[in-house]
Amino acid sequence: MGQLQDLPRNEAGLRTALGILAQRFGPRLETAPAMRTQHGHTTTWLRNQPPDAVIFTRTTGEVQDVMRICATHQVPVIPFGAGTSLEGHVNAPAGGISVDFSRMDRVLAVHPEDMDVVLQPGVTRKALNTHLRDTGLFFPIDPGADASLGGMAATNASGTNAVRYGTMKDNVLALKAVLPSGEVLKTAARARKTSAGYDLTRLMVGSEGTLGLITELTLRLHGIPEAVSAATCSFPTVKAACQTVIATIQYGVPVARIELLDALSVRAINAYSRLSLPETPLLLVEFHGPPAGVAAQAETFGEIAAGFEGHGFMSTTHKEDRNRLWQARHDAYWASLQLRPGARGVSTDVCVPVSRLADCVTAAQEKTAEMGFVAPIVGHVGDGNFHVLLLIDMDAPKEIAKADAFVGWLNDLAISMDGTCTGEHGIGQGKAPYLVKELGPVGPSAMAAIKAALDPMNLLNPGKLGLP
Repeated sequence: MGQLQDLPRNEAGLRTALGILAQRFGPRLETAPAMRTQHGHTTTWLRNQPPDAVIFTRTTGEVQDVMRICATHQVPVIPFGAGTSLEGHVNAPAGGISVDFSRMDRVLAVHPEDMDVVLQPGVTRKALNTHLRDTGLFFPIDPGADASLGGMAATNASGTNAVRYGTMKDNVLALKAVLPSGEVLKTAARARKTSAGYDLTRLMVGSEGTLGLITELTLRLHGIPEAVSAATCSFPTVKAACQTVIATIQYGVPVARIELLDALSVRAINAYSRLSLPETPLLLVEFHGPPAGVAAQAETFGEIAAGFEGHGFMSTTHKEDRNRLWQARHDAYWASLQLRPGARGVSTDVCVPVSRLADCVTAAQEKTAEMGFVAPIVGHVGDGNFHVLLLIDMDAPKEIAKADAFVGWLNDLAISMDGTCTGEHGIGQGKAPYLVKELGPVGPSAMAAIKAALDPMNLLNPGKLGLP
């Protein structure tokens, strides 16, 4: 775990490019060690591979300048949003320049009648929804962290609302990206559908910064629901909770969010967020719609849950109570760290068909117990996605090796169930060995061909997605 290879560095090109960029950007080019380390990974177990410099851009034109200078001198460029990714996406294994988009944070246009928004990539999801609060619209994709929307597009982020509203690929209508040549690619217009050639938007969404630097996004918005109801229900086993999820989806109940917390996670959030939930597996559910509709949906869910030994069912429409529950869910990572003080959390995710969810989660629980891990599990289980948080001592090599073995075992298990090694964390560096197992050799080869066509010098975010 964390045994990353450094790629060859172009020292002469780096020196020349840094001199030119320093003249062009002045104090907005940072080379201090602390700043560089911050722009290597910030949230993963992977070894930090910092860039040689960080540039804070403000416009698409400036991003073009950076890209052209770096291309001329064959220097890698790594895009950086908010640094919340979990698989080493922002590491710089060949050194190079980190382009920080945090100052490209303007909402450029809101079109309420068309229910879309045009913005720069540094706008965060919370800032966008604050900006939209008087329009009656909101952007629903919620990965938990207050990530930048450019980064969310680059990694095809999703989160708690995905079961109803989809992932980023379903909500990006168009984007602009600076290619390795320095040219600006426009992938689509604001129209809700198009048959105009290849789907370049979806090619860029999820490409993890390996094909272009996203400098503008057009996003689909949704109406703020008239009423929102949240419900909790406890279960004797994770399997019973997962069976309830399957039945709820099959019955056609239009849930907006349906989250699983195992007993360890519930214990952690009770202590951290001062709740008093039963410390058994829990489903946390939310419904959106008219008042009568959300009440009926909550009632139906309660009846389904009772059929799988669900107990302690409670629902609420009070905003303060709902916010408290969901904040506790979003704080589950920090809460779980308290289960083993001093340990580091290694978070991994997989996604399987919903029909295999109970089998996969149960097997993961049994495996962590067998290996002696403290490992709470949470999941966006409405679409078959769940996360295991291994709490490990990073100063214990044997424990690190066991954690690495577990992550590999879980990835292989999900793939064997016709699932994926990552539902939303992305490939980055950490999941790279599993892409061929999941897709076979032809898929990664096709990706490599596209990469070579657009980025023949391999300058954009090298070493990610299992690409050279």
